[in-house]
Amino acid sequence: MNLPNGAADVDLTACDREPIHIPSCIQPHGALAALAESDLTVLQVSDNSADIFGAPPADLLGRAITDVVRELPADPLRELLAKIPPRGEPVLLRALRTGGRLLNVLGHRADGAIVLEFEPTSDPDPSPRALHPTVAQFITKVQGVPSVDELARLMSAEVRRVTGFDRALVYRFDPNGTGVVVGEDGNGRLPSYRDHRFPASDIPKQARELYRTNRLRLIPDAAYRPAALVPVHNPLTGRPLDLSHSSLRSVSPVHVEYMRNMRTAASMSVSVLKGGDLWGLVVCHHHAPRSVPFEVRTVCDLLAQVFALQVAAREHVADYERRVELKSALNRLLAHMAAADDYVRGLLDHPDDLLSFVGATGAAVVGNGRCDRVGAAPSEAQVRRLTDWLFGERKRDVFHTNALASEFPEAAAYPAVASGLLGISVSKLNPTMVLWFRPEVIETIRWGGDPRRPTDLGGVPGRLHPRKSFETWSQTVRNQAVPWLPSETEAAAELRNAVLGIVLRRAEEMAALNVELQRSNKELEAFSYSVSHDLRAPLRHIVGYAEMLKESAAAKLAPGEQKYVDTIIESSVYAGQLVDALLSFSRMGRAALDRGRVEMGALVSEVRRGVTTEFAGRRVRWTVAALPAVEGDAMMLKLAVRNLLTNALKYTKTRAEAEIEIGCREEGAEYVFSVRDNGVGFDMRYRDKLFGVFQRLHRWEDFEGTGIGLANVRRIVERHGGRTWAEGEVDKGATFYFTLPVPNTREG
Repeated sequence: MNLPNGAADVDLTACDREPIHIPSCIQPHGALAALAESDLTVLQVSDNSADIFGAPPADLLGRAITDVVRELPADPLRELLAKIPPRGEPVLLRALRTGGRLLNVLGHRADGAIVLEFEPTSDPDPSPRALHPTVAQFITKVQGVPSVDELARLMSAEVRRVTGFDRALVYRFDPNGTGVVVGEDGNGRLPSYRDHRFPASDIPKQARELYRTNRLRLIPDAAYRPAALVPVHNPLTGRPLDLSHSSLRSVSPVHVEYMRNMRTAASMSVSVLKGGDLWGLVVCHHHAPRSVPFEVRTVCDLLAQVFALQVAAREHVADYERRVELKSALNRLLAHMAAADDYVRGLLDHPDDLLSFVGATGAAVVGNGRCDRVGAAPSEAQVRRLTDWLFGERKRDVFHTNALASEFPEAAAYPAVASGLLGISVSKLNPTMVLWFRPEVIETIRWGGDPRRPTDLGGVPGRLHPRKSFETWSQTVRNQAVPWLPSETEAAAELRNAVLGIVLRRAEEMAALNVELQRSNKELEAFSYSVSHDLRAPLRHIVGYAEMLKESAAAKLAPGEQKYVDTIIESSVYAGQLVDALLSFSRMGRAALDRGRVEMGALVSEVRRGVTTEFAGRRVRWTVAALPAVEGDAMMLKLAVRNLLTNALKYTKTRAEAEIEIGCREEGAEYVFSVRDNGVGFDMRYRDKLFGVFQRLHRWEDFEGTGIGLANVRRIVERHGGRTWAEGEVDKGATFYFTLPVPNTREG
């Protein structure tokens, strides 16, 4: 809020702290007397008592009220006082004529005392029953009215007709406290505020609470001089008398000044409560002082209660109809999600239902590396930054705003598609959200005076004053969308719960499948282990008998027959190698890891010495970077590294000099190891086959091997929590990568 120069030093919450319920004075058009309940003696009295009772306060204090007002005999008075409820608003006890004036006597209880208020009236037999037809006719009129605005128009017209004020306004309070004029009736003597707004600061916090607890307030003459209570403090409590329910209670000087600045001499307000909360006010203004009898005020209160019930009924019907629409849309979305492979597909394949669900014009589903958008939505990059902000700020599971740019300034770049945002968080572990968007609705708002200047520092120094001008002030509101209804945010929360249920059910199904898969894998591994173990002996027998046959019948066999025997031997040897490899592979998944600290530099050196011996005679230029220590099973890691180095030597055999580089870099929480060679390489189209069991990209005759080495590497690395992949180019070498987690207890 922009303040005038110097306003920064003024505490704008001062009005909120003003004790307006204990002003210790009343409006002087009536008189007040607080009585001790035991003997009905006067404890406090207003200092205008001489005008009403013909005697100053000093002559009245301590005397029985029946002595002060002889028209109130003791016995009938006690019967009347018995009508006063223990707490709450005043009740009309009777009318009496005293000192030549006709007065209404109102009574209520406060701070242990009986409070009697004496107001002038012209009716010797006051009774709200006389105005019962007015209420009955109003009920008949409003029953067929379809909208709240039309109800407000009828309400303002009826109250003005009953009271005779120049202008009657019906305010509705927005959630932020702003008062919006939704109904008005006037005779043209005072300016119109139809569809105008008044800032929340016009009615301080404690004043709103008084409006809630005491529904009627009358100020017949804004130019009044307050009549003080004598003594100032209630003798029963030693504190100022609580005048919350008093009809004559004096109002704040700021409010009186507010009325004068508004050029109204008299006002009356009736609270409109909905479910015990302050929904709005019916406020009447007059150009000159004007009083309203208690019974008329009571009728206005009854009209306001009828109005409140009708408003509640209309809003309930509208809310019910909207909830039915939302429920229907939700059911359709649930059916789509249930029929799809995953809930995201179920939502995205039915964009019309996804958008109409909460009345949005665009939507997006973000998660699992994807960002899918439908309708009018920000770009993918903008949506991703928006979701990063939502998760980074740890927003609620269901977040909504109709002014996104005010909370996320970057959204000011795309108000036409996303000034309003409603989002549900499906998963925080793996950030996933469903977002709905609403476009900007540019609105011109008319205020009753400049809301940026609710106060004025002129007048009495050191005290706030209400603004002096109530001229219409227009404001163009941008970067705001139509607000989300509570029923819409609740439906979104219901959809979130449904999605979570689907995700959870799918997760349970996947867990069950994993258990079954693990069981099948174990059975398969056990079978592989058993078969490979059992085949080893027969294959060796075949090789052995074939060699014996070749040796014993060498002279009898023709050259072609000897070749057949050699083929039997070679095939059996190869089959035996395959069986051994299969047996080794099955052991990889069965054996428990013997974890410990492994110095990869030392491990690579040991493996390198071994393979160098195995490939003796080859020219190899090794380049080995500094390698870190990891946590793992040293034997298994040694086997993985051996397979990689053996492959590097094998596929560089066509080179005059093999160039093999072993390196490592740290990326986040993992080490990325690499083994690069200058061998024959491979076509990247087949990179996904490299780590499969018995997969070969080259002819066996060119590069011998079982085709299971890289499968072993992948299984070992994955059991250590790492990943494997490869890059290569035909005839230009290949690089194999594997990762291992950085130990949590890493030194240094």
